[in-house]
Amino acid sequence: MTSLVGSSAIVTGASRGIGRAIALAMASAGARVALVADSDSSKVCKSITEAGGDAKSYVADVSDQDQVIKLFKDVQYDFKSFNVLVNNAGVGFFGPHETIHPEKIERMVKTNLLAPMVLIQMTLRHLKKSEGFIINMASAAALEPGRFGGAYGATKAGLHQFGQSLFAEVRKSGVRVVTLYPDMTMTPFYDETDFAPHKDHTCHIAPECVADAVAQAINQREGTVITQIVLKPQRIGVERKRN
Repeated sequence: MTSLVGSSAIVTGASRGIGRAIALAMASAGARVALVADSDSSKVCKSITEAGGDAKSYVADVSDQDQVIKLFKDVQYDFKSFNVLVNNAGVGFFGPHETIHPEKIERMVKTNLLAPMVLIQMTLRHLKKSEGFIINMASAAALEPGRFGGAYGATKAGLHQFGQSLFAEVRKSGVRVVTLYPDMTMTPFYDETDFAPHKDHTCHIAPECVADAVAQAINQREGTVITQIVLKPQRIGVERKRN
């Protein structure tokens, strides 16, 4: 991520998993990073600053539009300008659709789809000025229908379609829009599910692999844009949790 030296980035869902890996990688490459999470991201911030990097943590629930608006104002005040937005925060609930409570469906829509749309709307003028990057974290579920994850997959498919349409809209301004589609990744995302990726390293993706993919997209020569990156493990493996 050598091109990130001196840049400023906003990373949502930065306290753990993929977001944490991306934030650490960007900071180590020389970017100043705004760490956004619905829980305290001070540990990640401390890791960055102790390593000589520059970061500031913000607590915000991106499923709450009022908090998103306040977050943008706070980051704008502290950072003045920025050239990378990483919409990574996400949530998933799985099972037969008739068992998924409407509140959980609403939370997925607000977190996975509405929040990126709102954050992009608020930051787009800054990103046009800097000819920056919008990195949207979708999922392999956006591209392949899966049993017991229809609502989750729909939110990620919506983010996929939005990203492709947005790039067509803003490409003349110099803004790059990149959508990533990681398959099962070994993160705390699965803490509250009844399944998880198999522990065999060939059956899951590491968060650092996703961060490397982000670096690959950002490091392309000017004029070339990687708009979509799909990451899959070599083998399929899922573990069912015991009750």
